[in-house]
Amino acid sequence: MKLGKVEFCHFLQLIALFLCFSGMSQAELSRSRSKPYFQAGRPRTKRSWVWNQFFVLEEYMGSDPLYVGKLHSDVDKGDGSIKYILSGEGASSIFIIDENTGDIHATKRLDREEQAYYTLRAQALDRLTNKPVEPESEFVIKIQDINDNEPKFLDGPYTAGVPEMSPVGTSVVQVTATDADDPTYGNSARVVYSILQGQPYFSVEPKTGVIKTALPNMDREAKDQYLLVIQAKDMVGQNGGLSGTTSVTVTLTDVNDNPPRFPRRSYQYNVPESLPVASVVARIKAADADIGANAEMEYKIVDGDGLGIFKISVDRDTQEGIITIQKDLDFETKTSYTLRIEAANKDADPRFLSLGPFSDTTTVKIIVEDVDEPPVFSSPLYPMEVSEATQVGNIIGTVAAHDPDSSNSPVRYSIDRNTDLERYFNIDANSGVITTAKSLDRETNAVHNITVLAMESQNPSQVGRGYVAITILDINDNAPEFAMDYETTLCENAQPGQVIQKISAVDKDEPSNGHQFYFSLTTDATNNHNFSLKDNKDNTASILTRRTGFRRQDQSVYYLPVFIVDSGSPSLSSTNTLTIRVCDCDADGVAQTCNAEAYVLPAGLSTGALIAILACVLTLLGLSL
Repeated sequence: MKLGKVEFCHFLQLIALFLCFSGMSQAELSRSRSKPYFQAGRPRTKRSWVWNQFFVLEEYMGSDPLYVGKLHSDVDKGDGSIKYILSGEGASSIFIIDENTGDIHATKRLDREEQAYYTLRAQALDRLTNKPVEPESEFVIKIQDINDNEPKFLDGPYTAGVPEMSPVGTSVVQVTATDADDPTYGNSARVVYSILQGQPYFSVEPKTGVIKTALPNMDREAKDQYLLVIQAKDMVGQNGGLSGTTSVTVTLTDVNDNPPRFPRRSYQYNVPESLPVASVVARIKAADADIGANAEMEYKIVDGDGLGIFKISVDRDTQEGIITIQKDLDFETKTSYTLRIEAANKDADPRFLSLGPFSDTTTVKIIVEDVDEPPVFSSPLYPMEVSEATQVGNIIGTVAAHDPDSSNSPVRYSIDRNTDLERYFNIDANSGVITTAKSLDRETNAVHNITVLAMESQNPSQVGRGYVAITILDINDNAPEFAMDYETTLCENAQPGQVIQKISAVDKDEPSNGHQFYFSLTTDATNNHNFSLKDNKDNTASILTRRTGFRRQDQSVYYLPVFIVDSGSPSLSSTNTLTIRVCDCDADGVAQTCNAEAYVLPAGLSTGALIAILACVLTLLGLSL
């Protein structure tokens, strides 16, 4: 029969192994040139072992022990006088020797991947004396490899990523298979890689296991994941080799290759005119097939008549454009607005700008809806003034409000009595004229802040509020008076012209030019001999003594009437009484006592006399004791 190249190579290998085993099965002990070896009783030439290496195929599956080789000494004449002994790795347990013939057999299946060789020692003994007839020699039994291990991907299965739109030949990941067979013998451990699944998108380099892209313009948005099956085959991929496979999951990562696009060319939204400032009017979103940062948007209003009324911002979570109100809407002023809005990617990739602009525009029309609004006052605050001397029923001022709706409903006015509890004012329900209802007093309440209500006649639930600040103008209706209750003391030893008190005045009125007070003694007190008054022209006055020799026992209290006039028009005046007490003072003029009872003592007794009397009493008390 005809043999192929591969079968012929295997046949030559078997012949080589057979010749090798045949040579080893013969007497592998030869004489060597050495000095004689003397054994007891007889001289003889020394003989030594010369060993070739034994080989045995791994994974032998036969029922009989596997013949390994033969040991033989040229001393052995075949008469049974020589016996062979085997020791070392696996002796007796794996390898046995026929002590008569020297034949070595393996009793167990051997695996080169567990142990590649065994080192043993052989010895030939005289059976009768049990003494060696040859020196002990060491030899090796090497386990011959066969292709019994398939390549394995120890790190599989693999996952990897590669950017979409990558050029052909872009490296994705490297896979590696290992083969437990002997890499130094034959092709059992020589692995080549091939791709079983994943073509035509990817390829693998046969020798290195590097996976690369094989098609251009692979689009993540079309397909974002591929499952590859990679095979590793030994024997350089030839027939009869063993193989192993692994899976590789390749994910296309996103790049910014898709511009944003609005799903519609125009949008329309209706909003009530009463919508508060900063409220959201609408949310729009441009579609982008990319993901993550590549799909982040920026929105802006590029044109339209609502540039100052509306603004647009981006919701970073949803990438929506949020349109909000910046100013109040008024249906009666403008009923609709048009905005031109642009959406653009935040970060564009320069490699794909040739695909077109990475932005898009759309039109947003906002329709303002009319709502029934409350009346609006012509001014947010009405300042008014009225004299506190005005008569009841006099007009103070007028407020005005109107219905901002197109219906222009008539308005009726009233005062919120919570802001005018004393009911000082009235308002005409039709005209908005405010009048006084009670007498006013600036000193009681200088400013009245009241709220005026304006309600639609056709819809009383629609109520507007206006605010009125009524300032009460001052008139000179309060006379001046002492600024405080003075406690004036006068020393008995006071000298003429001495200032004993400085007085000032206050007035509840508040003239525009400030207060100016004039001080004097009343007509009855002008010619008194005890005190005088000096107007200091600075809204103060000084009280002075006119004589000396004030005595408590004569008069302990003086009452001095003071006349005060203000500068009002017309001016007002008042008489205030200053109480002056006569006191005993020390050398510094500080009052010690102001009680007149201290003088109730026997007449004619001085202080020295009192001391003498007290001394006599004490002397008499001492004598009696």
